Amino acid sequence: MLELLPPYQLAFQRMLDTIRRGFERFGFLPVETPAFELTDVLLTKEGGETEKQVYFVQSTGSLEKARASADDAKRPELALRFDLTVPLARYVAEHEHDLNFPFRRYQIQRVYRGERNQKGRYREFYQCDIDAIGKDTLPLAYDAEMPAVIYGVFTELAFGAFTIHVNNRKLLRGILESLGIAVDQHAAVLHEVDRLGKQDRAKVEAALAGEGVGLAPAIAGKLLDTLTAHAGDSRATLDMLRRFENPSPAFTEGLAELARVYEGTLALGVPEAACTLNLSIVRGLDYYTGTVYETFLDAHRELGSICSGGRYENLAGHYTKSKLPGVGISIGATRLFYQLMQMKLIDVSRQSIAQAIVLAVEPPLAATYAALGTELRQAGLNVEVYGGDDKLGKQLKYADRGKIPLAILLGQREAAAGVVKIKDLRANAEHEVARDQLVERVRELLARSEPAVVR
Repeated sequence: MLELLPPYQLAFQRMLDTIRRGFERFGFLPVETPAFELTDVLLTKEGGETEKQVYFVQSTGSLEKARASADDAKRPELALRFDLTVPLARYVAEHEHDLNFPFRRYQIQRVYRGERNQKGRYREFYQCDIDAIGKDTLPLAYDAEMPAVIYGVFTELAFGAFTIHVNNRKLLRGILESLGIAVDQHAAVLHEVDRLGKQDRAKVEAALAGEGVGLAPAIAGKLLDTLTAHAGDSRATLDMLRRFENPSPAFTEGLAELARVYEGTLALGVPEAACTLNLSIVRGLDYYTGTVYETFLDAHRELGSICSGGRYENLAGHYTKSKLPGVGISIGATRLFYQLMQMKLIDVSRQSIAQAIVLAVEPPLAATYAALGTELRQAGLNVEVYGGDDKLGKQLKYADRGKIPLAILLGQREAAAGVVKIKDLRANAEHEVARDQLVERVRELLARSEPAVVR
């Protein structure tokens, strides 16, 4: 589990707040689901390998009941969610008649997996998801919108230049069909294609022609030529695909979808430099059926995709007879933050949530200090009031160590003169202001030299 010291927790919280703002800017509605679901619901989607990572939930009462009935082997009724997609499917099916379709939701919550203990892989972590879900159909305009959301979020996060890679699974299948690759080989071929960019082309080509996949070397080479010929040049990629010989129906449909999504994304203000067509992007082998996305930091491709997703044909097929197609993206916020923290790309110069602290200069004035704090808070400022009667030096040391920008000092002399002292701990400067100008002066000082906000 990831635990952070306050400066990093503040930075992580601001990251989540930025993501939330980015989602809401496009009109997505917040949804929260319980941390655990019925086991039968949660394991419907994956089974097998997923079940090995699921944490089951059992109350002491139900455990005692199972033991009393000699039924220790019975699987617990509840389990912690391992992603946000299965709970969303259950949620939409359960509330289908109360939701407004297309239903656009965002969800920022913790999920749980029994991951093998290693750096950056946590058993409890945040996922930040958005999905647009249609009833019977969902226009491609929603596929085009997803990169625009990604672009807005990561531009504001300012972790560095990034590129959103877009592809279409129908087009991929169509390319394989047009090259004469048998359907029963598609899964194995796409599994190897997904390694492009992570392994040298020569290794991928050898794997495609090897025993596990069995493509003819000429077909393997032609496939990789097609997928990589114009990498980084989306216009050239589209032109090449439009000249493709003997396109299958899936190829034609996938190409039309990809072109519409790409043009739609650019129309939403995403620059061509930040969005590229990448025919080697595969994503999951079974779940996604059309558009797929992966996002990379340009200077840190070693991090892998920092935001991914795609289109699926029927979100809640296990739970309702209605057809509910959707498209979505997910940010693994905890892992991304950890990686950026390890690379020292997280700015933690701001270490306090308080903008000012009222010091206890003279204990008999405790009620006055409480009133000062209340006045500043009512003006919209974050203010701490020191609660002890320690010596002033210790209080100032506390404020300085906590990186609180301003300290408010008021003694009997200042109270009689109708003034207040403001000590700017960042500049080691002291200002004396009229009592009725305190709020205005505090705001002015904060605006003049506001601590840096986390990138």
